[in-house]
Amino acid sequence: MLKAVLFDFNGVIINDEAIHDTLIDQLLIEENLRPKRGELRQICLGRSDRACLTDLFASRGRVLSDANLDRLISRKSTAYQQALANLEKLPIYAGLADILFNIHAAQLKIAMVTGALRSEVTAVLARAELTDEFPVIISGDEPIPSKPEPDSYLLAVKRLNDLHPALNLAPAECLAIEDTFAGITAAKKAGIPVVGVANTYPFHMLQRCANWTVDYLSDLELDRVRQTYDRSIAA
Repeated sequence: MLKAVLFDFNGVIINDEAIHDTLIDQLLIEENLRPKRGELRQICLGRSDRACLTDLFASRGRVLSDANLDRLISRKSTAYQQALANLEKLPIYAGLADILFNIHAAQLKIAMVTGALRSEVTAVLARAELTDEFPVIISGDEPIPSKPEPDSYLLAVKRLNDLHPALNLAPAECLAIEDTFAGITAAKKAGIPVVGVANTYPFHMLQRCANWTVDYLSDLELDRVRQTYDRSIAA
């Protein structure tokens, strides 16, 4: 049966992809590199800043040391939090409150699985008064491979089991909510069914690779999804 729902952050909780694109382009310019049209969507969407910046610089023949990579990530994170601080209202996606209410009503566990830095996530959750909603957060600070590898999702399952020893959670008993191909691939590699929400890519593109696809979070019919899990168990 369905026991847990695992949320991505950027593009699912908060509509901030345009902010990230601007900040990454600015980093490249400051490092005397020219941004290329379309490359961020191809290289970075759904992946951690560490993986994104490593590949962006490598594509230009520049290898970043760990120290330089940490410096770039820190600069971008500071600029990201400042950009959000300048906004009168956080761009939290509509429908989030309702889906969280439904998850609690169904007595399901919740975790977040993201490539974003923990400091960025916790700042947003605190300002949006959502801190208590996500007792488990797997962030880009973890020393594991970025999505589309499955490591972050598998770690989330482990952490939920650590937090709830009687849960005996398996990946197939989770549901991931993702907006990018990298995220969908990571969840499915971990053995976790996925809802693709069309915040970043068109519905028809996500429909090809996600188990379910919705235009908006508010369209997610949790009861219908749970019935699918129940039928698979019965079969």
